Amino acid sequence: MQSSNAFISILLVLLQEVAVAFTTYNKHGKQPTLCLHETKEDLVELAKKLNPLIGFYDPLNLAAADLFDNGNEATIGFLRHAEIKHGRVAMAAFVGYIVHANEIRFPFPMRLDGTPFPKGDNPPELWDAIPDAGKYQIFFLIFLLELWGETSTEEHIHYMKEGGIPGKYPDFPPELFSLPNLYNPFNFPERDVQAKERGLRVEINNGRLAMIGILGFLAAQTVPDSVPSLRNHVLPDYNGEVMAPFGENAIIKSIDAIRDATCGFLACKP
Repeated sequence: MQSSNAFISILLVLLQEVAVAFTTYNKHGKQPTLCLHETKEDLVELAKKLNPLIGFYDPLNLAAADLFDNGNEATIGFLRHAEIKHGRVAMAAFVGYIVHANEIRFPFPMRLDGTPFPKGDNPPELWDAIPDAGKYQIFFLIFLLELWGETSTEEHIHYMKEGGIPGKYPDFPPELFSLPNLYNPFNFPERDVQAKERGLRVEINNGRLAMIGILGFLAAQTVPDSVPSLRNHVLPDYNGEVMAPFGENAIIKSIDAIRDATCGFLACKP
């Protein structure tokens, strides 16, 4: 992968600040609050601060939705938490893509038998080279983290409940796991309300930019000339299926298996 000052600039923007605490906006006053009191009016106000040029844009009218019959404010908390979480994943993916595209790898073996990490500068191909067993381990870890992130205790209120904070991840029990707090792993000191408000805006904007960035990378590798700024083979071509993490489209494979099983049971002709 060729060096690009644009990549470095975007990377620095993404890493300029880590938001260690989040806040929502209370329509009854200018001071933010840590409780879940976000309404559509608050979203309109926040959208103007996030991007004054675009402002509030909600073509699907999700801001007025009531998912799972928990009320509109709980729905907004659910959607805000989902955006923050997907933004974090996208930022990690964007940075990881650049790291792998520059052939930076861990110095230790990938497997216990001494097998090293695959070499190359094409991130999707490097993922394809990982054994399926390793991929299952990664997805299983993600599943466990997701499961733990949905817990609600006296110390950690669920983000869809009154007093919950979208984006906050619960602590691990110290008697069971000696793991850092994923919500604030570097143990930054508590910040004032204005700093938290700015941190929320920075993380949401960086997450949105990272989601566009990682999808732009993948599109440039799979669809010729889909990203004009990445023309002239800035990124290597990829002929695989980016939406099939196990080398083939699992959804299509499952549909084919169901069809074959149904045809076998009904003795239908192919």
